[in-house]
Amino acid sequence: MRRYNVAILGATGAVGAEFVKLLEERDFPVENLRLLASPRSAGRRMPFRGEELVVEAVSDDSFRGVDIAFFSAGAGVSREWAPKAVQSGALVIDNSSAFRMDSDVPLVVPEVNRDVLRSHRGIIANPNCSTAIMVVALAPIHRAARIKRVVVSTYQAVSGAGAAAIAELEEQVRAFAQQKSAPARVLPVASLEKHYPIAFNLIPHIDRFDALGYTKEEWKMVHETRKIMGAPDLAVSPTTVRVPVFRCHSESINVETERHLSAEEARRLLEEAEGVVVVDDPEAMLYPMPLDVVGKDPVYVGRIRQDPSIPNGLNLWVVGDQLRKGAALNGIQIAEEVCAQGLL
Repeated sequence: MRRYNVAILGATGAVGAEFVKLLEERDFPVENLRLLASPRSAGRRMPFRGEELVVEAVSDDSFRGVDIAFFSAGAGVSREWAPKAVQSGALVIDNSSAFRMDSDVPLVVPEVNRDVLRSHRGIIANPNCSTAIMVVALAPIHRAARIKRVVVSTYQAVSGAGAAAIAELEEQVRAFAQQKSAPARVLPVASLEKHYPIAFNLIPHIDRFDALGYTKEEWKMVHETRKIMGAPDLAVSPTTVRVPVFRCHSESINVETERHLSAEEARRLLEEAEGVVVVDDPEAMLYPMPLDVVGKDPVYVGRIRQDPSIPNGLNLWVVGDQLRKGAALNGIQIAEEVCAQGLL
């Protein structure tokens, strides 16, 4: 079996660390692994296959001899370094928003649209975490009955905002238990002047607002869903909310289809779908919850039921580990598919 020289840019972040963990967990055929980050993170050590690898500062020479480079360091970093990595001969699988909507860059969730991988020109985009989790659940329904409209409300974990948000939630919960106060510095958006506590709170604000009152996170779910599902006219109405959960995004999804699909049919389709686990027995109080999904690869679906307010409506409750299927796992699955198809 061929083995590959792999690099991870943004290795010390929450998603970067998950990439390292999953490469080992899935026994990806790594010959050499190069961990890259900003100069301030250089010198840190991270475990991989019984060794301690030293994180290097990214430079013009970082991608020489690299076959596959996973990027998870933000859109600006990706725009700067991805073309250089491709020029060095690497395939870039980018987890930022930098290239997702470029017409010549495939935006891929393998369970949904692995066929578009053949069109790559050196960069493949990984979708936004909330989008990736949603389309895995929507794709089987769309194939069977053609979805016309999606209304989705997300309940997004703090880990989607990075390690600092995880630490802040923990700090605020500890302070509350001790009847103390803890400052809010990170959420909803670290770069804004105003911040709110997340412990015992919900914040209906992820990324920045636009003139229409929608956030960038919400528009990602609109445009990325249309591109991945090959449905440019699909109506998508999202509301994204940050919740005091460490890990795993949850989504309440209402779909309207062209053809009537019963809840029983939808449940069967989802039970047979790649990458989906159905947990749906309300009488036994069985439904997906973040605490049960942490560290797991599939997207979990429950509360599958008809929407009685419209002729062809369904409601779903969907939970996925956004550091895995919403980010690092999806990227590694893309790499596995590229290798399997001989596209490298």
